[in-house]
Amino acid sequence: MRILHTMLRVGDLQRSTDFYTKVMGMRLLRTTDRPDQGYSLAFVGYGDESTDAVLELTWNHGVERYDLGTAYGHIAIEVPDAAQACERIRAAGGKVVREAGPVKGGTTVIAFVEDPDGYRIELIER
Repeated sequence: MRILHTMLRVGDLQRSTDFYTKVMGMRLLRTTDRPDQGYSLAFVGYGDESTDAVLELTWNHGVERYDLGTAYGHIAIEVPDAAQACERIRAAGGKVVREAGPVKGGTTVIAFVEDPDGYRIELIER
């Protein structure tokens, strides 16, 4: 077994696709438009769906905003240099919400950025 994808509901599919591809460096893998069912999808990721987990961005037509609730945590992405990744993301128009630095009580360097819908993404330096 393996994780195939994580689905995020988004308020603007193009805005979110642009963020994950242009700011986070993922590739747009495929899209699906289901106007009769009232939704559209974009699958984005760093690798092919046949081998890597990806994100499914789901736009329910007519819905521009979601309450994220308190159960959602974050997506984690491995990066070679968290500070450098923050600078690249910031330069591309992304929002850094926690600068690169050691995790509380540890030595692993992490940072957090936020997508246009408010979802948090942890950058973990390896």
